[in-house]
Amino acid sequence: MQTIRVALGERSYPIHIGAGLIGQASLYAPHLRAGKVAVVTNEVVAPLYLGAVRGALAAAGARSMEIVVPDGEAAKSWETLDRVFDALLAARCGRDSVLVALGGGVVGDLAGFAAAVYQRGVPFIQVPTTLLALVDSSVGGKTAINHARGKNMIGAFHQPLAVIADVATLESLPERELRAGLAEVIKHGFVLDARFVDWLEANMEALLARERAALAHAVRRSCELKADVVAADEREAGLRALLNFGHTFAHAIETGLGYGTWLHGEAVAAGMVMAADLSARAGLLAGGDAQRVSALIARAGLPVRGPQLSPERYLELMAIDKKAARGRTRFVLLEAIGRATLRGDVDDRAVRETILACGPQATASAAQ
Repeated sequence: MQTIRVALGERSYPIHIGAGLIGQASLYAPHLRAGKVAVVTNEVVAPLYLGAVRGALAAAGARSMEIVVPDGEAAKSWETLDRVFDALLAARCGRDSVLVALGGGVVGDLAGFAAAVYQRGVPFIQVPTTLLALVDSSVGGKTAINHARGKNMIGAFHQPLAVIADVATLESLPERELRAGLAEVIKHGFVLDARFVDWLEANMEALLARERAALAHAVRRSCELKADVVAADEREAGLRALLNFGHTFAHAIETGLGYGTWLHGEAVAAGMVMAADLSARAGLLAGGDAQRVSALIARAGLPVRGPQLSPERYLELMAIDKKAARGRTRFVLLEAIGRATLRGDVDDRAVRETILACGPQATASAAQ
């Protein structure tokens, strides 16, 4: 096991990375209180890992209950959130309770937001079970549910007590989910670490083959990069916004198609290709580097073209993006592999040209 620390003063917390961690009582025990522990998970993850977590909590002396929600992006809704609140209130969970988010990014975002607002805030622990959650969504305290007009529009910053990142859970991950998670791994390299991109190019086949050493390195390096950014800019005032490379296009794709039609990582992959193309059109990125972005994403088996959405629909949806300022959509663009910038001066015509050049792709199945 290796441990990385997210340095946020009194809100600092560990990210434990290794295999076989999910059932280790010693990793939960320091963060439990006298009150109840509520494990929030979904219908897919519960049969696989809920028993191990339940056993670990019992060994740590905790009284636990479980809340099982539906699987999929559509579960990040007011309706599902209310189900979580109903269960917590029915069990008389107080402010001394702790929530445990057991699952992928949807469960982590949902349970984290529930913890942020239930009785004005209770602590929670992240136990991610997908690659996307291990390397990205479980780290940094972003929690949210979706709105019909935009993804992750209703949420809060609420840091976990700890992240227990068990890479052994990736052995049960469907192939499509594994590839989707690789999009966020690749993103960290493009934005922050050119040497990591070199490593990914040399090890993509090992990652797709689920070689544990390769996956453990990818998870660790992604968490190191994100932890440093979060420590420097917890609430996304500047530097942290760069981690949204590809996400302005991606969120438009997810909202425009309907949540869950494409996986988040699939949309991010196409969004990164579009952002790299836009970077080249803006004169920031060499054409060869834009092609390098597309090539690595294609090798991961991810989409390099967007879906059938018109430029007008993209622009409409992107105008709601959380990075927008003073009525302008701002884009994370690349200046080089491993170096990004946030720009609000991109001409709409260049954006339209990128959308037309990078689309369409009619179905998510073509991306698998």
